[in-house]
Amino acid sequence: MSEVRERIRQRVCTEPGIHFNELVRELDLAAGQTQYHLRRLTGAGEVVGDSLHGRTHYYPTEYEPADREAIALLRRESCRGIVIAALGEESPHPAAVAEELDLARSTVEYHASNLAACGLLEKRYDGDGVHLAVPDPEWTASLLGEVEPTVADRLLDRFTALLDELLEE
Repeated sequence: MSEVRERIRQRVCTEPGIHFNELVRELDLAAGQTQYHLRRLTGAGEVVGDSLHGRTHYYPTEYEPADREAIALLRRESCRGIVIAALGEESPHPAAVAEELDLARSTVEYHASNLAACGLLEKRYDGDGVHLAVPDPEWTASLLGEVEPTVADRLLDRFTALLDELLEE
C-alpha cells in the first residue's frame, strides 16, 4: 500500500466519520489525490464511504450503517449538544434545549428530527407538548465516546446557527 493511502486509512481509523474535505485539509493532500486513494481503499473494502447529511463520511469497515449515520450526526456540535442535553435532563422540551445551547428553536427541531430518524433521539408527545428522550442511552454514550467534533465541524455549526438566528428575526 502506498504511503499516502496508508495515511488516509489510518486517519479514517483514528477518526471514524471524518468527511472528505477534512481529510484533504488535515493531511494536506490535493482533492484529486485524496479521491483516487479513497476510491482504491473503498474498492478494496478497507474503508466505507457514506454520503450523509450533505457530506461524504469515511469509516473503518467494522461500523454498522446505523452507527455510521449516528456518528456523522454526532460529529456536529449542535447535534451532539442536543443529545447530551437529552441525556442529562429527563425529557426536556426542544425550547429548553434551544435556550440551554443558545440555538434557534428551528435549529433544534431540525437536528432533533435527523437524530430521531437514526434512532439517537425520540420525540415524545403528551399534553405538555413535545419532549426529547434518548431511547438507548448505552449505545448513544458509546458513540459519543467515539467522536469529537473538529474545529471545522464546530465552525460550520456555529455559522449555521448564526444564519438561523438572523432568519428568525
